[in-house]
Amino acid sequence: MRFLVRDRLLGLGDDHWIEDDQGTKVYLVDGKAMRVRDTFELKDTRGRVLIDIHQKMFTLRDTMVIERDGEPLATIRRKRLSLLRNHYRVALVDGTELDVSGKILDREFAVEYDGELLAVVSRRWLHVRETYGVDVVREDADPALLIAVGVCVIHLAEKEREEG
Repeated sequence: MRFLVRDRLLGLGDDHWIEDDQGTKVYLVDGKAMRVRDTFELKDTRGRVLIDIHQKMFTLRDTMVIERDGEPLATIRRKRLSLLRNHYRVALVDGTELDVSGKILDREFAVEYDGELLAVVSRRWLHVRETYGVDVVREDADPALLIAVGVCVIHLAEKEREEG
């Protein structure tokens, strides 16, 4: 399943649609304006909130939190002991860990679980400016979660670049 995601989702304060590769609207991104921290909601086509993403405040390292139904689902931060700046760790509440690595700022990276590819984020197969694709490889993977992971990792990498 491929999805088209507009770049720079967080902090915009406006709404827009994520479409599948057929051009069908699949998820609505509801950007929350006038908030202290970056946040947005990922909704289905009926307006039901599927995923809530926000920046965790008061942490030593920048951290993003993904919630579902008001409960934490995942925490994302740059891998602590990595020589590569483009390596992030996603800790799911059930103890599962996902690895995200590649050229994050170029929108060319992969999301893996235990060495198995779950999704690829890329601009290569698109010709639309300010857009990147999320190709969910595994049939049983959660597309909303993987889109949220991609958005969070990009946001953290851009923030680190601005600060460094």
